[in-house]
Amino acid sequence: MQQAKDDLQVRWLKLRIKLKEKFNIKPEMDGILLLIGVQELGVGPQEFSKEQKQDLMHIAVCTVLAQSGYYIVEGHDEEGWPHFKQLQPLPNHNLIEQENFLKDHVLLYFEKIFEAEN
Repeated sequence: MQQAKDDLQVRWLKLRIKLKEKFNIKPEMDGILLLIGVQELGVGPQEFSKEQKQDLMHIAVCTVLAQSGYYIVEGHDEEGWPHFKQLQPLPNHNLIEQENFLKDHVLLYFEKIFEAEN
């Protein structure tokens, strides 16, 4: 179990380094979620309000967890923002387990993005 946790942390660090090389930032979880949200919204970099940033992070969480069947896109509003439906309850984890669960899904998301780029 410890080795799997260490592997996750190594993969997470490598992702942060790759994002630093690509965007000249080395973001923490919130920054990475914001990046995913902007990517999924498809509007490109721009100024967002605090509430919009929270919505973008929500889009990101739903998007990465959709890979495992927790959410599905229900549709988009008139401004093009996606809306999600929860399909199954999330696992009941403590805070560290929740963070690792999310990290694992974020890594899977970026693996697919990087594969598509190559």
